Amino acid sequence: MAFHSYIEHEDHHHHGHDHECHEHGHGEGAAPHEHHHHEGECCCSHAGHHHGHHHGHHHGYADVTGTKLLWTSLLNITFTIIEVVGGIISNSLSLLSDALHNLADSSAIFLAYIAHLVSKRKPDVRKTFGYKRFEIIAAFINAVILIGICLYLFVEAYRRFMNPEPIKGLVMLIVAIAGLLANLISVIILHSRKGSNLNVRAAYLHLMGDTLSSVAVILGGLCIWLWNVVWVDPLITVLVGIYIIWHTWGVLRESTDILMQGTPPGLDLKGVAGTIEAVPGVKGVHHMHAWRLNDAQIHLEAHVDLEDDLQLSQAERLRAHIADLLREGYGIAHITLQMEHHPGACELSGGCDCLPDKGVCC
Repeated sequence: MAFHSYIEHEDHHHHGHDHECHEHGHGEGAAPHEHHHHEGECCCSHAGHHHGHHHGHHHGYADVTGTKLLWTSLLNITFTIIEVVGGIISNSLSLLSDALHNLADSSAIFLAYIAHLVSKRKPDVRKTFGYKRFEIIAAFINAVILIGICLYLFVEAYRRFMNPEPIKGLVMLIVAIAGLLANLISVIILHSRKGSNLNVRAAYLHLMGDTLSSVAVILGGLCIWLWNVVWVDPLITVLVGIYIIWHTWGVLRESTDILMQGTPPGLDLKGVAGTIEAVPGVKGVHHMHAWRLNDAQIHLEAHVDLEDDLQLSQAERLRAHIADLLREGYGIAHITLQMEHHPGACELSGGCDCLPDKGVCC
């Protein structure tokens, strides 16, 4: 008998109950079944498996986020060109470094916009979990690029400390002020969406770093213009770089943890196991894994050992009860439980022909 699976599609409904997955294409005249599942999950008709879902998607919210990312990236790309020209004219390392930083940020934010679009694609036979994790990949790339640029700027700053060069402070000051205005506008655009996901948060941190960098460059421009204190230029570069790395490290660490399918922070696996084992009829739990598909959606799979050899319908009710406990108690969006029973020696032998006093029989 051929077994078929289907790919789930996103809807906007909240499900607080279990879903059944049906085989397709069996029997003539069979009525099609309509299912609503969480985007990015592949559901198959396995006895003893559960797929629990929480849906909180709003296309309006997502579309607004994508539009804001696009406008922010275009604004920053435009200013980057201006800042590169100003940096070359003024011979300011901090201005050029800010331009490189801005260029990386513009690319990163545009990449965040592309990731936002890709993550909305429906699952297919090659990507049964969908494309949501593309946002995590983009956040990881953003963080790596930004830290790499900061390290490069440290080297350049050291070179400027050792060999100071003349700088046109007034040009540096004017361009830095323009940069501050552009960054403030970008921060305001993304502020309301900064917590929507890890990728948007990474883009927002880029902009915050740019804003602080512009403030520092303005101060440096004033010092150079008024007092010709050229060593302030590389000093500002180093201080801004340290600040950016400090804030970006969290995004890098979290995105790496998700890509490595690490246990979600705050999820107590021992507590989860204890909740399952406390259910009457459960002997134990093993092969338990928990991970995040993206920065919000938690998945869990486990094998549950049953005390008795239950009928399939009884095991299904027990599984549904356990899944409800985990979903409500731990906020796990997608739960897969495999119900198992391992018979003892007496059950396998069909009777009590063994020796009870030796502890061999039931």
